[in-house]
Amino acid sequence: MEALILTCSTGGGHNSAAYAVAEALNLRGHNAKVMDPYSLVGERVAKAVGGTYVRMVQISPSLFGIVYKLGETYRRLPLKSPVYAVNSRMAKRLEKYFDENKTDVVLCTHVFPAEMLTYMRNKGMKIPKVVFVATDYTCIPFTEETVCDYYAAPSRDLNDEYIRRGVPDEKIVHTEIPVKKAFRDGPSKAEARKALGLDPKSRYILLSGGSMGAGKLRTAIRVLEKRLDADDRRLIVLCGNNNGLYSLLSDYYGGNPRITLLRSTGDMPLYLHACDLFIGKPGGLSSTECAAARIPTLFISPIPGCETKNCEFFVNRGMAATVRSIRHKLLPAIRRLESDSASSKMARQQAKYITGRGAENIADLCERIV
Repeated sequence: MEALILTCSTGGGHNSAAYAVAEALNLRGHNAKVMDPYSLVGERVAKAVGGTYVRMVQISPSLFGIVYKLGETYRRLPLKSPVYAVNSRMAKRLEKYFDENKTDVVLCTHVFPAEMLTYMRNKGMKIPKVVFVATDYTCIPFTEETVCDYYAAPSRDLNDEYIRRGVPDEKIVHTEIPVKKAFRDGPSKAEARKALGLDPKSRYILLSGGSMGAGKLRTAIRVLEKRLDADDRRLIVLCGNNNGLYSLLSDYYGGNPRITLLRSTGDMPLYLHACDLFIGKPGGLSSTECAAARIPTLFISPIPGCETKNCEFFVNRGMAATVRSIRHKLLPAIRRLESDSASSKMARQQAKYITGRGAENIADLCERIV
């Protein structure tokens, strides 16, 4: 099978989902290629599209919340969105790609390429089978104006929402959000710590701003720093691609032996299996990765929109906890999650709703339809 997986770098989750599906397909002997469709115009264009979104979130998450609400408002109108109009311009380049490259199935881990392929289908252009792969625990704006053959939804619990938004019931397949198998089948805590060179006896908290280094990490560090001195705890801070944040935190905390600062890392599965608690914003992929790794999870600073929905989905099912006030509520929440009963209960809820086999389920779907 020749599979093309289209993604956009508006946050690392879409790319992570794409590579997770590619991993599952390639392990079965298929040929899966991951591509940003805007790279057909040029890598600079692809980076500009993703970079605009990332900078908005890093500088002003509330501004993104306003943009998301505009999208929610626009979806009520009986018109195609400006998003559809802009992405229609990629049709000729994708048509040329399909003419030159055998492709049995296309998977879209972002709504933009799904819009491109929808335009092509509406214009009578020949395209392969198309699967839209959701990366958040909600039916995001503009999904309903795409025309795909199948929609890989994160959970059966979202079925009514997808149907209400106009996605045909018969096209919805409940697969889970795809994550790499290392999150599900990772090493023991002792083995993960040995691989990362971490102290086997300390308690570790992983504080993450996701791939964008977003969220109120400095506020969280100020609160946690006091407890690191009192207890045998260490803090690992993931700054992602936010080099400015990494430099700023290095100036403040670079000399603290109990705080480790990281940029982007390819070892996220190891860190989740090595640490005792995850604190971060509720991205669709990062939330699923935490659940697959069965690590106690505490959400802070959700980006308004999709992440608010992700947070509600996980907290309402007992798979994570959340706090609104980092200064006043973070430490009490950590103390609750550090009890054996609370962490065990959360792990059971994570196992109930997340198997970590989303990528394999999507590979099954591709094999059935090709």
